[in-house]
Amino acid sequence: MTDRVYPSAKPVANGNGAAAANPSFPATKGQLYGANRPTYRPQPHSRRSRRGCCCFCFWFILTLLVLLLLIGVAGTVFYFLYRPHSPDFTVTSLKLSYLNLTSSSSTLSSKFDLNITATNPNKKIVFVYQPTSISILSGDVDVGDGTIPSFEHGKKNTTLLKASILSNGQALESDAVTQLKASMKSKNGLPLKVTLDTKVKAKMGKLKTPYVGIRVACDGIRVNLPAGKKPATASTSNAKCNVDVRFKIWKWTI
Repeated sequence: MTDRVYPSAKPVANGNGAAAANPSFPATKGQLYGANRPTYRPQPHSRRSRRGCCCFCFWFILTLLVLLLLIGVAGTVFYFLYRPHSPDFTVTSLKLSYLNLTSSSSTLSSKFDLNITATNPNKKIVFVYQPTSISILSGDVDVGDGTIPSFEHGKKNTTLLKASILSNGQALESDAVTQLKASMKSKNGLPLKVTLDTKVKAKMGKLKTPYVGIRVACDGIRVNLPAGKKPATASTSNAKCNVDVRFKIWKWTI
């Protein structure tokens, strides 16, 4: 009778003397892949990047605050050294030679003679003006335009500005014609508003500022239409002029 040799059920020991595990069959996916798959651990560089971002934000905000503080200190020193004041404007005289509105073609022709007094109240600041554009409005209707050449406004100085304001055959829309006709028939006279648009810079010795846009709006003016060839003098006793600084940022004007 032939003897059969059966393998021993005892697991074979490895080189260190420990018995090797005999996995059951069939093996599961966790037994096939789980033992050899490396465990994921978060990398330390992500924490370093967060710390770097926070550090950058801190120094940026700190630098911005220091710059704002320096600007505030410089502005305070500038104010106490020069005591800056904005220029003053007054409409001293406005005469209307003619204002004709044709019904057939809805065109406007007019002529005004305007005198404006500009006052520089500063003792240490000189203003330099670029050419100034002038418009005279009645309500929302432009009834005349003109310009004043560039000039330098000295310290504690009062300058008289003169300009002829004209409108030669300006075409008006129907709404503007209706509005202007109603104003011309008013018993209190034709209401007018004078606006000046220009750019100005300030000089303090060798120190000069950039040019800044300003608008001067003078309201409260009324004039009666001239009865003959003699110009009609407007009433300017109630006229008040406001000076507004206008900053232009890209396409927007503030």
